[in-house]
Amino acid sequence: MIVVSDTSPITNLAAIGQLELLEKLYTRVLIPTAVYNEMVGVESLVPGAVEVQTLPWIVTQSVINSERVTEILESQENIDLGEAEAIVLSLELSADLLLMDERRGRLLAAEYRLKVTGLLGVLLQAKRNGFVLNLKPLLDQLIDQADFRVSHELYTTILQAAGE
Repeated sequence: MIVVSDTSPITNLAAIGQLELLEKLYTRVLIPTAVYNEMVGVESLVPGAVEVQTLPWIVTQSVINSERVTEILESQENIDLGEAEAIVLSLELSADLLLMDERRGRLLAAEYRLKVTGLLGVLLQAKRNGFVLNLKPLLDQLIDQADFRVSHELYTTILQAAGE
């Protein structure tokens, strides 16, 4: 299974000590160079920055078609370089899944007919696979510790889907 990730799922899972869920679910996760740079090339320590440099199952891969990345950046408002490269890398590799939380990026990925899930979808799958017992404590940690924003309606919907 080919899985490509944008920055947010990695940093948020790392912030609550649950990054290994990605390895358990997908075995290997690919990130484009821009995502790596968003995490490592900043002055302050970002959750997951050490892990993307050291964990063998998180693999950084460059996009081939940088012109397509530029086209996306020029034609789409509020799409950042990491999102654009994650979408292009997913297209180039015919990825089975793209992990992305930002709504605008997800909408654009859907236009390209990419299968996309976000952090909450990852957590729900981890619960269904028996890798976590309860989602509520993890959701609360994301909100409190990682400043993850989720509407009350979505919070309730995810917990209901998890049977909590």
